[in-house]
Amino acid sequence: MSERVIAPKSRGFLFLDSHPGGCRQLVDEMWQAVPAPDTAGREGPVALVIGSSAGYGLAATIAGLARVGIRGIGVCFEKAPARRTGTAGWYRTAATARLARQHGRDMVFLNGDAFSDAMKEQVADLLAERFGGRLDFLIYSVAAPRRTDPDTGDVYASVLKPVGSPHTTKTLVFDADGAPEVKEVTTAPAEGDDIEQTVAVMGGTDWERWITFLADRSLLADGFVTAALSYIGSPLTAAIYRQGTIGAAKSHLEATARTLDERLGKTLGGRAVTSVNAAAVTQSSTAIPGIALYVGLLRGVLGDDAMVAPIGQLVQLWDQLTGARPLDLDEEGRVRLDAWELDPAVQNAVAERWNTATGDTISELADLDWFSDEVRRLYGFSVPGVDYTAPVETDIPWPTLTT
Repeated sequence: MSERVIAPKSRGFLFLDSHPGGCRQLVDEMWQAVPAPDTAGREGPVALVIGSSAGYGLAATIAGLARVGIRGIGVCFEKAPARRTGTAGWYRTAATARLARQHGRDMVFLNGDAFSDAMKEQVADLLAERFGGRLDFLIYSVAAPRRTDPDTGDVYASVLKPVGSPHTTKTLVFDADGAPEVKEVTTAPAEGDDIEQTVAVMGGTDWERWITFLADRSLLADGFVTAALSYIGSPLTAAIYRQGTIGAAKSHLEATARTLDERLGKTLGGRAVTSVNAAAVTQSSTAIPGIALYVGLLRGVLGDDAMVAPIGQLVQLWDQLTGARPLDLDEEGRVRLDAWELDPAVQNAVAERWNTATGDTISELADLDWFSDEVRRLYGFSVPGVDYTAPVETDIPWPTLTT
């Protein structure tokens, strides 16, 4: 046993420990938020979620389990409990596996490098041996700082940089006492092979490699559908995001989708799409200059009811992927779940607040209490119903293949 009281300790938006009880309660909340259809008596489709432990990938996993009754495999890369607690994704995965078992869903979770061919081999073997050798859906939701090319051994590193010239933007920070500050930060432009490196990590290369690998093993079912999760975002953040190095990677992801869509349509009667999700507080997004300020202001404009949480967005996506609703595609073939965020009236209101945001005014313009709680919830803190003064077991085991 390794019970102890876990207090939130952070460096900026990065927390040093995670709370297992809070992570479990958060997963329970997400599951309960999913409107469950009548799936009694029907065996769910087989799905693979790559990046299943955090952000939109976690939402895709839980929505798929609760809404569609999927069975299959989730792949993620998390750290086990040791001197510090396990990562939040470790505890969220254990909680998701527990709920899947309770609801009779056969869902296996693998912890390791999704970019490696060894992981692809492990997934392929499981699909063949445990899930009838046929995969119906693949959700690709990977945010990573680096990738090792399985063919060459070359290591690529992604960067968050604008393209062409330095970019200065407002950003939200909190001082040592927790007081909000609005500062300007300048990010140097991409240089050398920064763009190529970022595309190699965050673009569509590995997504396509997964599809090819599984197709070569004859593991893709007729009508197979795959979706890669993406983001476009506001003009306010475009220079550092959509027009920056990450944006180049997203464009490559979308080009890959079009190539895969044509290929899968011809060979399996299948589909490949990117899903453009809307803004949310995630562990990845808090690292991007300006995003924290933008999301806080967006919440200040929309309030509690108009923002669609990731779990709600992924319910919409699963409904479209399974045919419960028609695919809602834009002119470039992307599923769009971000209409509420990019509504011109909403963006104009956010821009007005952005332009007047200072340390003195930010508390009136942005929903900072909500934003701070959302950041803490990423690590299992600020979750209602959890007693943070009580000791909690931290040595939670990874869910095994047999449980």
